[in-house]
Amino acid sequence: MKAVDANLLDLLKVTSQFEVPIYQRAYAWGEDECDQLWRDILQAGASDELGAHFTGSVVYVEKAAGTSTNQAPNLIIDGQQRVTTLTLILAALVHRLDREPADRQEPLEGFSPEEIRVSYLVNRFKSDDRRYRLLLSQGDREALMAVLDERPDVRRVGRVWENYDFFVSKIADKKLNLAALCAGLAKLTVVDVRLQLGVDHPQLVFEAMNSTGKKLSQADLIRNFVLMDLPPDHQSHLYRNYWRPMELDFGRSGQDSRFDDFVRHYLTVMTGSIPRLADVYDAFKEHARARAQEGQSIDELVIELRDYSVRYGAIALGMETHPGLKSAFADLAQIRADVVYPFLLEAYTDRDLGVLSADELLEIVRLVASYVFRRAVVGLATNSLNTTFQTFSRAVRKDAYVESVKAHFLKMQGYRVFPKDSDFEESLRSIDLYHFKRRSYFLRLLENHGRKEHVSIEEYTIEHILPQNPHLRAEWRQDLGPEWTEVQAKYLHTLGNLTLTGYNSEYSDRPFSEKRDMEGGFRDSPLRLNRGLGQLTTWNASAIEERARALAGEAIAIWSRPVLSPEVLSKYQESRAISGYSIEDHTYLMRPARRADFERLRTAIVALDPSVTIHFLKLYVAFKVETNFVDVIPQAARLLLTLNIPANTLVDERGIARDVSGMGRWGNGDYEVPLDETSDFTYVMGLVRQAYEYQLGDS
Repeated sequence: MKAVDANLLDLLKVTSQFEVPIYQRAYAWGEDECDQLWRDILQAGASDELGAHFTGSVVYVEKAAGTSTNQAPNLIIDGQQRVTTLTLILAALVHRLDREPADRQEPLEGFSPEEIRVSYLVNRFKSDDRRYRLLLSQGDREALMAVLDERPDVRRVGRVWENYDFFVSKIADKKLNLAALCAGLAKLTVVDVRLQLGVDHPQLVFEAMNSTGKKLSQADLIRNFVLMDLPPDHQSHLYRNYWRPMELDFGRSGQDSRFDDFVRHYLTVMTGSIPRLADVYDAFKEHARARAQEGQSIDELVIELRDYSVRYGAIALGMETHPGLKSAFADLAQIRADVVYPFLLEAYTDRDLGVLSADELLEIVRLVASYVFRRAVVGLATNSLNTTFQTFSRAVRKDAYVESVKAHFLKMQGYRVFPKDSDFEESLRSIDLYHFKRRSYFLRLLENHGRKEHVSIEEYTIEHILPQNPHLRAEWRQDLGPEWTEVQAKYLHTLGNLTLTGYNSEYSDRPFSEKRDMEGGFRDSPLRLNRGLGQLTTWNASAIEERARALAGEAIAIWSRPVLSPEVLSKYQESRAISGYSIEDHTYLMRPARRADFERLRTAIVALDPSVTIHFLKLYVAFKVETNFVDVIPQAARLLLTLNIPANTLVDERGIARDVSGMGRWGNGDYEVPLDETSDFTYVMGLVRQAYEYQLGDS
């Protein structure tokens, strides 16, 4: 690699052609970045004391050796944004100078329209693509060519045209000092970095030099990693047939920013672990290298990624064609249940493979939605759902797919439990539904369940049948009774008192009888949510509770809990202790003191959650929920606990835990804690609980 300071215009002049490779991201600078460069150029041009203005680096590698008659272009792997923007500024300057009357033109040495064209924009005597000194990647190539050819008949859309028009408007300002602009352009400097073909590694250089500027997405980095080292024809084949269709799918859905999320879900399916969103690129590289060691080609990896992107598009981007599945996936999107996508990606793959039908997949999707929604209503923590669905497919039996999914839902206890009908109903009737985040989703499904002609609830507003006004009219006070303030406070925002209407302003604080009988009142309402209100004579606590019970009953049918007979469910039951070893295989646990310590510890850990399972292994005993959170290593004089929680995460005020990160150990985790009959057992369990709670979080 050779790196030297260089004048940017000189670099463009001596280089016959730069090309942005097919795998590079599109031109991404917006008005903010363009305006900053513009102001920097004018400031540099106006200052006699400033001899140069540094703008970053331009890193490029020869595409091929070429011949004396057919010189290959240099491939830019870093710096395309500033080179493209400078090209647009120069093209905009030519646009003005061409239209400036000769007698009014300022003498600008080296910046006549023709000098700018042949020095920096085009190769005068070349044809086809070789005519242009800068070739952009696929989506932007035609736009820049049209700018340089000054073709007025093309559609002026995209960042290239937007920024060109921005600079045209700036340069058209009659107050602009063109001499200062040209002087500033002449002062732009860069680090000129030329990589030697076959010697330097472009991907490593690219990663190292993209820590500044407009930050690349994880998907940008992955695309470059996959395609950069391939021969040009191979690059084009994979990009056009697999990668570009993925980009188009995300772009057409208006969800191009979710590409990183998709790759994260894909990696969760493939590797069994959830990478942090900021670490998706590193996790993908590890996955790709592991696949390569197994003999998988880069083509197979890209094709697999494309296949999963199609499934993700169906699940998360509204691209499903099956009407029932399309509706069910839209419901999941509305309740923002993207943590379930790894499991559904696997289930959708099995649908594609013919392992289950579309109707069976639909039943599973609806069960998943019921599980997530019921837990939200009951108020169970959602931060553990990612690990629940990360490992869910391990419980699936492909020969009894839907049944095994139902069984797994029913087996989950503790923090993972599928709320029972009674708990769901009680919460629905009592929670503040008006301020519930998923209320629109709830009311939409409640109104439309079983309808063939769906009602768009967006056309309606939420109506409190019993008004919110703390100063209720006399009619309301009479209906509610002497304790009307307590009744209003208790029931105001609950299910029984909420409905939908298009007459919210007309209803206002009117008495119930007027709301019922007026034009457009409850008696005339076509909405199912208002059924029965037209037949009531009064609205009080009893009526609110009765309506809440009825609506909650409908909700139980919509967001149903799976049902299996005890005989069927018993086929899926597992012992709490799972492994080929037992407590008798641990000699030290046969000693009375260690056995007493262990039994006390086991009882306390199991009491944390019914989902905790115990695994007796050869060298230690593991306690796990989704994964091990504490391992117990029996020793002669004590039990040694290994807590699976990252270093610098454990709160240990007494300092009894030892940081063993980076050290060899038998258990899992970064901390070791001793336990014997002299230990403060309550304090030790506090440390264990931290490891348990960490496993439930979005780690």
